[in-house]
Amino acid sequence: MAVPITLRGAEALKAELHELKTVKRPAVVEAISEARAHGDLKENAEYHAAREQQSFIEGRVQELESTLANSQVIDPSALPKDGRVVFGVTVDLLNIDTDEEVQYQIVGDYESDIKLNRISISSPIARALIGKEIDDIATVQAPGGAIEYEIVAIHYQG
Repeated sequence: MAVPITLRGAEALKAELHELKTVKRPAVVEAISEARAHGDLKENAEYHAAREQQSFIEGRVQELESTLANSQVIDPSALPKDGRVVFGVTVDLLNIDTDEEVQYQIVGDYESDIKLNRISISSPIARALIGKEIDDIATVQAPGGAIEYEIVAIHYQG
């Protein structure tokens, strides 16, 4: 089953993969080679640290390749602008109780980052918003109780 990811998210993963393959992987191979030249590998901390780093890099390369292979890339700017909240859009919300405004982009699990206001499609907020339109009320079940948000605007840019 394909996992959704925004175009920006896919590009970021591709850039990280490229960096790992073309910069970090060759650097760690060089570090291993240098550490080997120092002799006894059993007590060579540099060698063991470089091998550990190599293992991490190879694991991350495999994870990124698998993620990209199993992803369905969606460009939010190419979506039909029909006024509904769908994957990839950015939504302006008004908390009805506090009058606080927040803005979230609904993204895939791999690219969600609350510090950047990118929420996962599988989060409670995103699930409450999907399919709604401007001026609709979305009720989100939070640990502290239900929170009601009014949808103020929907943006379809990437």
